[in-house]
Amino acid sequence: MAHAHESNTKRIWVVFGILSVITIVEVLFGIYKPKALYFNNFLGMNLLNWLFIILTIVKAYYITWAFMHMEGEKKWFRRSIVWTVTFLILYLCFILLVEGDYVYEVFKTGHLKWIF
Repeated sequence: MAHAHESNTKRIWVVFGILSVITIVEVLFGIYKPKALYFNNFLGMNLLNWLFIILTIVKAYYITWAFMHMEGEKKWFRRSIVWTVTFLILYLCFILLVEGDYVYEVFKTGHLKWIF
């Protein structure tokens, strides 16, 4: 009836390594800001910002997968969690980009002045 305890040391180091590599890539892109990514726009935002958003979503997914033990759950339960969160994040990004662009255009072309 006793349950044997498994050591997760290797798994913890693998998760640490993957998250560290993604974070280091984000930091390096933030420091060097490659011109090919920084000066090209896609859907109202430069490609470097899109890269940061994508890498952050990948890290959030992997943290959920590893630390919330989603890999051991049933397939449709995992999908319901991940798809819902992914949809909400993408919707939030869309709303922020559209509204932010609108406010920018109002202040840029309108009679209102930047006071902040």
